[in-house]
Amino acid sequence: MPSLQDWLSRLEQLHPSEIELGLERVASVADALGIQKPAPTVITVAGTNGKGSCVATMEALLCKGGRSVGAYSSPHLLRFNERVRIGGEEVADKDLVLAFEAIEVARGETSLTYFEYTTLAALWLFQRAGVEFALLEVGLGGRLDAVNLVDADLAIITSVAIDHEDWLGSDREIIGREKAGVLRAGAPFVCADSNPTQSVLSAAEKLSSSSYFIGQDFSLNLGEGKKELYRFGELELAIPPINLPRPSIAAGITALALLNVLPQGGIESALAEIALPGRCQQVQWQGCNLLLDVGHNPAAAEHLAKWLADHPVDGETHALVAAMADKDLVGLFAPLRGVVDAWHPAELPGNSRAASGETLREGLAAAGVEATNANSRCPNVADGLQQLLPTIGPQDRLLVFGSFFTVAEVLQQMRDEGNGELRG
Repeated sequence: MPSLQDWLSRLEQLHPSEIELGLERVASVADALGIQKPAPTVITVAGTNGKGSCVATMEALLCKGGRSVGAYSSPHLLRFNERVRIGGEEVADKDLVLAFEAIEVARGETSLTYFEYTTLAALWLFQRAGVEFALLEVGLGGRLDAVNLVDADLAIITSVAIDHEDWLGSDREIIGREKAGVLRAGAPFVCADSNPTQSVLSAAEKLSSSSYFIGQDFSLNLGEGKKELYRFGELELAIPPINLPRPSIAAGITALALLNVLPQGGIESALAEIALPGRCQQVQWQGCNLLLDVGHNPAAAEHLAKWLADHPVDGETHALVAAMADKDLVGLFAPLRGVVDAWHPAELPGNSRAASGETLREGLAAAGVEATNANSRCPNVADGLQQLLPTIGPQDRLLVFGSFFTVAEVLQQMRDEGNGELRG
């Protein structure tokens, strides 16, 4: 029987393009499989940034309350299985293979992309497991994303910012309209964007959605000590210090509160235990302080810059960065200019989308980074890491960021060599 890796290699070759927006093909296969409603309650999460954090928040709280839950997110860092979880655990290879086999039979002559296969596999596995809740993270946009074949009982938009311009455009109003495509008539809608676009507001009004906006209907503000206080109506919760976007956490809590499924106790401990790799993830490795972040657009860079400013080190902050060529590199680098002391651009050989060293250096220069603060050498990420580690003092910090691929390279190297540990 073909292995999971065999299937993944095949799926990468089946469709002529990595992305093909549209629901007709994937919906027809879902109909053949009978998985249009994979769980009694479906929560769909769209947004430019913070989707994974929102899903992780709801997943942790539902599991804490003893609810059966399936969570679907993307992309993965090290293992494809990270994308599909049931009961907080990654599904096994054999189960994914069974799902792909079922999809292969049901699709007939219908062509599917890698992401569409993955989405259908998640829905099929959730229905097969009989989960009560399906948490579905949109891959790209919303309206035409494969996830949107399922009618959400509650929709969340975490943020609307500029990213994937080739597919979604470079205007927040247009992007917001695409993301608002996950809303359904009469179904509750939670928005974690503090400055929602008019396109989002209009879509919610047109659909008569019961809408809840951060800063207006629910909030998360500094409380005593390092904890923050979440408020929604009469509900008040202390949020422990965790390295996830606060608006996404608040939106996830609000969604479960609206559905009356927040656990009766243990909320703070459940949140404190969330560990989402690559989101301001602090790691101690080979005697060095590392910070890993998958941020790859200007809005994510602004969040990262604030985090760095709020968590200073006594020494210097070095940045090992590799990014995709189709990203706004100037917008990615500029917010970090004041909190990064030295830049080390790196390449991702074998990744056709990755920016070259020259392109990265040009982006840094255009963002106002002095040439003396940017390393002119541009090795691959793995070699760059090994060259930098001996130069990072105990008071310094090494930031690794720019894409999921960049962080994955470092996590894989740490896994291969061991001796890494997470820090609070």
